Amino acid sequence: MTIPAELLQRLAAAKSVTVLTGAGVSAESGVPTFRDAQTGLWAKFSPEELATPRAFRRNPRLVWEWYEWRRKLVAEARPNPAHLALAEMEKFFPRFHLITQNVDGLHQRAGSRRVIELHGNIMRTKCFDEGTLVSSWEDTGDVPPKCPACGGWLRPDVVWFEEPMPEAEMEQAATASATCDVFFSIGTSTVVYPAAALPSEALRSGAALVEINPQPTPFTAQAHFALAGAAGVVLPELMMALNALRRSRRVTTFDGPRP
Repeated sequence: MTIPAELLQRLAAAKSVTVLTGAGVSAESGVPTFRDAQTGLWAKFSPEELATPRAFRRNPRLVWEWYEWRRKLVAEARPNPAHLALAEMEKFFPRFHLITQNVDGLHQRAGSRRVIELHGNIMRTKCFDEGTLVSSWEDTGDVPPKCPACGGWLRPDVVWFEEPMPEAEMEQAATASATCDVFFSIGTSTVVYPAAALPSEALRSGAALVEINPQPTPFTAQAHFALAGAAGVVLPELMMALNALRRSRRVTTFDGPRP
């Protein structure tokens, strides 16, 4: 793929870049999308039957075991070239924010530091009653295990259907989208709100909009640059081209402290 020269020029001049990633990025690491995870034993259940507070209250063992199965899939996955390219991209800009709808932590494992997790992280655990994060607990054989502080059930630290989005993360994401020079939408259909509103927020603020996705989305027509392809292919090529441009201009990569 030929990376548009105008996009490279915009990136070379940018001081602030914000990236939004969705399930397509993780799918390239073999992590099934939320709905694709319904296979084998779990094929008879819909995600809505397993990912709501009501479902957990009704059958906490079932929900916990489903997430344990998903955790094993995530633990076996490895960051792909898209994750690694985004970790490299972060070093180029004084202000960089990576907003993700994914819960697998692969961005952090690839080396990204400024990650805003809109839907939580499946590898973390919290108390169902109090919402506090719990890093360890006594193995009593209970499924799900019990909170060491209050004795309530433990649950994965992810956002379920019927639950509000995390307020602090949404505020960070909105600010990052409204104050960037370039906004990337990568591997996301841009149909699930409120995350789908972030590209529009960036557009209203005058940012250059870049979409990377194999298929067109409702956002494609609004993007200044629509790069059709897998993120794991397009992003490494983009970084190679940006590196070459910076070398030709003798621009030093920014790798200092961040606000």
